[in-house]
Amino acid sequence: MLEVQIKINGIPVIVPEGTSILKVARMANIKIPTLCWLKEINEIASCRMCVVEVKGEEELVTSCVTEVREGMEILTHSSQVVESRKSTLRLIMANHEQKCLTCVRNNSCELQKLCHEHGIDDASGCQGREKRYEVDDSAVHMVRDNNKCIMCRRCVAVCREVEGVGVIGVHGKGNDSYIGSPFDMGLGETTCVSCGQCINVCPTGALYEKQEYNAVFSYISDPSKYVVVQTAPAVRAGLGEYFGLPVGTGVEGKMVTALKMLGFDKIFDTNTGADFTIVEEAKELVKRLEEGEKLPLFTSCCPAWIKYCEHYNPEIIDHLSTCKSPHEMLGALIKTYYAENIGIPAKDIVVVSVMPCTAKKFEIKREDENAAGFPDVDIVITTRELGRMIGSAGICFGDLPEGEFDTLFNKSSGAGKIFGASGGVMEAALRTAYEMITQKEAPSLEFQEIRGTKGIKTAEYRVGDQQLKVAVVSGLKNAANILESIKNREAEYHFVEIMACPGGCVNGGGQTRQASDMINFGQIAERRAKILYDMDSKDTLRKSHENPVVTKLYEEFLDEQKAHEYLHTSYVSRGL
Repeated sequence: MLEVQIKINGIPVIVPEGTSILKVARMANIKIPTLCWLKEINEIASCRMCVVEVKGEEELVTSCVTEVREGMEILTHSSQVVESRKSTLRLIMANHEQKCLTCVRNNSCELQKLCHEHGIDDASGCQGREKRYEVDDSAVHMVRDNNKCIMCRRCVAVCREVEGVGVIGVHGKGNDSYIGSPFDMGLGETTCVSCGQCINVCPTGALYEKQEYNAVFSYISDPSKYVVVQTAPAVRAGLGEYFGLPVGTGVEGKMVTALKMLGFDKIFDTNTGADFTIVEEAKELVKRLEEGEKLPLFTSCCPAWIKYCEHYNPEIIDHLSTCKSPHEMLGALIKTYYAENIGIPAKDIVVVSVMPCTAKKFEIKREDENAAGFPDVDIVITTRELGRMIGSAGICFGDLPEGEFDTLFNKSSGAGKIFGASGGVMEAALRTAYEMITQKEAPSLEFQEIRGTKGIKTAEYRVGDQQLKVAVVSGLKNAANILESIKNREAEYHFVEIMACPGGCVNGGGQTRQASDMINFGQIAERRAKILYDMDSKDTLRKSHENPVVTKLYEEFLDEQKAHEYLHTSYVSRGL
């Protein structure tokens, strides 16, 4: 690759030719502010916050789309640049609802932060048009408030370019433009899959998940209710960031202590549910391999993927695993086996799931998720919502001691722990399926080929007499591509894992939000996933079918009929 020599803020640097000024600045440890730019997803130069001064140019240039050239001299924070950015911020604020104190993004809003950094502390002079938008709360999982939208188009880009769904776009022209759904439908009327990735990239409070943590507080305060909480593996990899800890900090013990201080009656680990999911899914895979029918088998842990399939690919519904997702399985076992053992009716037990995922809010309202005649899970709150609960209760999270999950559902294998990473479900299933098929231990419990955040990963493994072909996919646009290759017989697989969120649940739509600089350059999914893989590698129990809680329940409670009735579900064609 050819290289060029340039100067940035007077410092000579040698960089690859064709690199944008924005990326070069980051390489030189200089941060240029942005509001619309998302690396490789939304490089459209619409917000103009990233302007810089280039010697010899009459006007400021947008650094996100301007490539460096030999001898270029760049100033990233000259007086002219700073004044331009201030003017841009005032124009944005003129059309922005300025109710910061009551906004869900207060103190974590990128626009608010840039205003503080540029001295735009008094927005009273930033008054523009008075046009008002109705708040769209038609979706089960989220709210859209265009009064706080700054037209950065990040949400549009991630919905189209990452998820391949494209249920939102720009309507109107000029000052009358706004983000909306086709024919101005409510988001809940569209084929939105509830993944929440648009929420993660929104720089303001225009998009946010439906807040249900106050209902959780109400249940905890109700003496007639026995309130059980369970936490997904990815939550412990993202919660610490809400309290200012670095990305890549695991906080399982502190999280459990905080949950106990909030007043839950029991704190259980969704990882235990993941082990049940693996045992059932591995059985399903082995049966299909033996019969040679309905292959490939697709995983079913991701509700956004399931909804996508029901809308866009209903012809492959028979290829979906019928296994409930881990938190639904655990909820079913809490309201059946556990309820019987503690002598409390299922109707009086409230199961709260803390998830990295907004699609789980949709999932719990699906049919066939009610093993005891009541919903397996009553409320889903996100990692962010748990953070708000902890903060509102005055708990000093960083100073908490390490706590432990409650019995019975406190034991999980390393396989259950890695569910939150792309490839983790597949790897966990292979550890168990290999032994089911061969009656031998796998040569290695680590399947490195399917780890990592690459959108599509494929591998082949020798399992007994069979060469097992597998694929791991994250991001639904990648899912569409691999489905097309399967339908066209360009590729053949026996087992396919699909997660809607890029990098897996660790990057879920309900995780602690990060600013665009961290999204673009911080390798968030990799750092969070490492927490889970490290936990797995240190665990002495690494296979789901060897979890003593799992073996105990299969011996005492889960005969074939109950396992199918309580732990499996069904799907429907939803149409477009």
